[in-house]
Amino acid sequence: MSGGDLLSIHPSELKFPFELNKQSSCSLQLVNKTDQYVAFKVKTTNPKKYCVRPNTGIVLPRSTCDVTVTMQAPKEAPPDMQCKDKFLLQSVAAPDGVTTKDIIPDMFNKEAGKVVGEFKLRVVYVPGNPPSPVPEGSDEGSSPRASVLENGNQNNVLFDAVTASGLEANHTRSMEEPKDKSSEARSIISKLTEEKTFAMQQNQKLRQELELRRKEISQSRAGGFSFLFVVLVGLLGILAGYLVKKT
Repeated sequence: MSGGDLLSIHPSELKFPFELNKQSSCSLQLVNKTDQYVAFKVKTTNPKKYCVRPNTGIVLPRSTCDVTVTMQAPKEAPPDMQCKDKFLLQSVAAPDGVTTKDIIPDMFNKEAGKVVGEFKLRVVYVPGNPPSPVPEGSDEGSSPRASVLENGNQNNVLFDAVTASGLEANHTRSMEEPKDKSSEARSIISKLTEEKTFAMQQNQKLRQELELRRKEISQSRAGGFSFLFVVLVGLLGILAGYLVKKT
């Protein structure tokens, strides 16, 4: 596609991925088919909606220039996803050595003997999240439904295998848990029995020591009474003898 005889523009449509509240962009490539400098300018019917960078410029002889068009985030979807916005790209031959700063609007005015190339581009919306394509079957003639059923059967087999594995693991754990609990219970009972036996032995030992202490105390009391009695008798005897001598 060509804009006059000066530039080729690719692609011929501005295709924007359309998603609500999301900005999107597309690119144009301008190809200078001549041996002279070409100035260009991009216009749109909806300048507030789009940002063009660069919107004016110079394409050197036999060179290319990329233009990026950015669409602001749409707030709502148009009917039937059809867009009425259009773009116009104008091109004109320019003096050698000219730069972007030298471009003025009058350069693109149509005058006698002056060639101004014009190329119109329409805007096309493309769904931002297109559905994923249906995978091709390994065998020719296999229907998508058959593929779905096959995948479903594979999923069921996998699910059954996982379920069986889980049940087997649960069954193993349920058999091991009583064994572990029984062993733990026996260990606790054995420990309690040992502690009970030790407590009984200590109790018996304390009883024996208490009985021995009682006997020692009884003997000590009995011995003390006899000695005191002897002393008293002796003193009485001495006193009686002394009184006899007195008389």
